[in-house]
Amino acid sequence: MMNIPDTFTVCQLTLDDAEKVYQLAVASELHWLGKVDITLDDMRRMLGSPNVDLTSGGWLVLNQEEQAIGYAVMEHVQHARNFVRCSVHPQYLDCGIGELLLDKAEQWARERIPLAAPDVRVTMRGFCNNKNLAWKKLLEQHDFQPIRNFWDMGIELSAVPAAPQWPEHIRIINPTPDMMHVVYEADEDIFRDHWGFMSQSFEQWQYWTTQREKFDLALWFLAMDGDEIAGIALCADEEDGGWVHVLGVRRPWRRQGLALALLQHSFSEFFRRDIHTVYLSVDAQSLTGATRLYERAGMHVVQRSTQYEKELRVGKEPGTLTLEE
Repeated sequence: MMNIPDTFTVCQLTLDDAEKVYQLAVASELHWLGKVDITLDDMRRMLGSPNVDLTSGGWLVLNQEEQAIGYAVMEHVQHARNFVRCSVHPQYLDCGIGELLLDKAEQWARERIPLAAPDVRVTMRGFCNNKNLAWKKLLEQHDFQPIRNFWDMGIELSAVPAAPQWPEHIRIINPTPDMMHVVYEADEDIFRDHWGFMSQSFEQWQYWTTQREKFDLALWFLAMDGDEIAGIALCADEEDGGWVHVLGVRRPWRRQGLALALLQHSFSEFFRRDIHTVYLSVDAQSLTGATRLYERAGMHVVQRSTQYEKELRVGKEPGTLTLEE
């Protein structure tokens, strides 16, 4: 395993370190991106995720002043997919910290291969903003391969957005708190056609949606056909603008213009709130052609990222790869 200077300390990462790690993430994003996307709440939620066990899968590197100069966190999905999140302070990129942390992360993932179902493929994955050349180089040096591209897309709403054209029989409502489980079921049903999809529990879904700091039911829109949810747009007012975190239509209602109408409805609500910049994230090779829809709505790519993967055990792929008819 890679050695680092003796003046640095490697210790277990805890939730109490969120502020320190956040400051490290801010320094890294300013260095590579020229802006800060992450919030302190984002960091706390990532460290406290139900699929993260900091007691075994979280490491923090401190300098002599007790400042965080590197960290890594492991998150798994059914132990078949092991995601590594890692960052090194830009002033310490040549000290071997990233190499050490990635070695520890891979060792953690390999030790837990037996916890995955016996016939499934086990992988280790990492997301990399394409501007973060140090993380990209580190992943490639550790034999990770690029497998998928992702875009953040945005739009500036300089005028009143186009009015949505709703398919027949569709009405729009905001969900009530007692509807959360049916919204979850619709979300799961829609995104089984998303590349890489693996089912999550209702509790996991809640953690990343309704328990978010910016959760606002007035920015959640359900397209209803009678008593059935045909499509959803789950949005939030974030620090950098409006975000359409989830947008999707169930199979029976596709190819009728519903997704575009939901997106335009979301734009209109943001504009009404005097929020003129709206973003979303999308699989650049979306199986359902989502990127073409967003471009048609006037959105453009503002940031590109790549997902990298390293195979740890051969087996059956546990997630969606193609659209099933």
